[in-house]
Amino acid sequence: MYDRNLQMDTPSLSRRRFLKGVGACIALPAFESLVPKSLYAAGLPGNLATTASGAPLRTAFVYFPNGAIQPNWWPNGGEKDFAFNKTLQPLDSLREQLQVMRGLDHVNAFGGPDGAGDHARGNGVFLTGVRLKKSSTDVRAGVSIDQEIANRVGHLTRFPSLELTCDRNRRSGSCDSGYACAYQYNLSWKSPTTPMTPEANPRKVFERLFGEGDHGERSENAKRRMAEHRSILDFVTQDAKRMQRRLGRNDQDKLDQYITGVREVEKRIQKTELFGTTIDPDMPTPDGVPLSHGEHLELMYDMMVLAFQTDSTRVATMIAAHDGDNQPHPELEIFEGHHHLSHHQNKPDWIEKVARIDHWYVERFAKFLQKLDETKDVDGNSILHNSMIVYGSGNADGNRHTHDNLPILLAGQGGGTLASGRYVNHGSHPVSNLFLSMADIMGGERLERFGDSTGRLGNV
Repeated sequence: MYDRNLQMDTPSLSRRRFLKGVGACIALPAFESLVPKSLYAAGLPGNLATTASGAPLRTAFVYFPNGAIQPNWWPNGGEKDFAFNKTLQPLDSLREQLQVMRGLDHVNAFGGPDGAGDHARGNGVFLTGVRLKKSSTDVRAGVSIDQEIANRVGHLTRFPSLELTCDRNRRSGSCDSGYACAYQYNLSWKSPTTPMTPEANPRKVFERLFGEGDHGERSENAKRRMAEHRSILDFVTQDAKRMQRRLGRNDQDKLDQYITGVREVEKRIQKTELFGTTIDPDMPTPDGVPLSHGEHLELMYDMMVLAFQTDSTRVATMIAAHDGDNQPHPELEIFEGHHHLSHHQNKPDWIEKVARIDHWYVERFAKFLQKLDETKDVDGNSILHNSMIVYGSGNADGNRHTHDNLPILLAGQGGGTLASGRYVNHGSHPVSNLFLSMADIMGGERLERFGDSTGRLGNV
């Protein structure tokens, strides 16, 4: 709580610290906005991120590490009469909701004059499509497609976007052959120099979405926090205005920055109030990060299902594990590191182990899609039907570090706009072309180019 007895001879320092505390402590719950008419009543446009039936349209991007064993990934057969190979077999019951996309490339992830660092480039280029600046301190990537979409439709929901990861630990400094760790541990970028740091703790994700406390308490806790925060903001705003006459020019600039920050917090509260009654899912708050990587993955997928089901956001990203991840998989009785095994040098036993890891990741993704497919949306269709979900890796062949013909799936039907149930060979086109087409479907101001795009991807 704000201390009214703070010394007035150091107002700028104490209040800047306090504002930072307020910004960090507000854990406001998500609000129900599933019925589009509530958006119209609020004066928000209803033609963005919305299907023809009026349901919310969602998009998500899920990244898995170290590429895939190619012969086991690609299906056999033609566009419609294909059969899944070993790695994608867990998706067979959902085949009518999927497109397996062959021939999509990220040429900016190849080394060229920059040399080694394919894992950093695999992650950093995947949603940006740009060539990264090779430096451990001077970070420069590009705005990622999820943030381009969020910039256009994020005002429709409590959270413009949601960033998740299953990496337990994050490093800083230099990570891969002189590239900053920021490239390798982030998928989403707000600006070329500002990554959107993903959250690894499912408890923190849940509390951010729905508030703190047990089921039955969250709504009241949220209302109480809202009233407290608004009261505090009113007080500090008035106090800051009284102080303005007493400050020198430099401190007045600092105070202006402070007041701007207060207004941003006020906008967040006003936006939260706009969406009405708080959501209180009938489930316990997660305990934290599970010890098992598999349980961690499934719990984070559940957080994404909840976020979409409650229309808390319509844009999400998740890193199943960063590229170059070298954790073992004891649940598969594989005790060597994944990255180590991916450089298999055509050893059959190593290839077999990597293929099992690829299959294991797809199993968890399939469970996520199944939950979306079993969850009905406001228009009677499934949430999966009303979604576009990319699953892929920034490396194709982990043994050779290739970045053409990437292993990429597009799940969902985009509310009926996508021709799913197919295995499509696109020849050779930038992944960025697919992202442009997805951005068109989500709506908003048209993107003329994105990353290294050469146009829209046809036949989607």
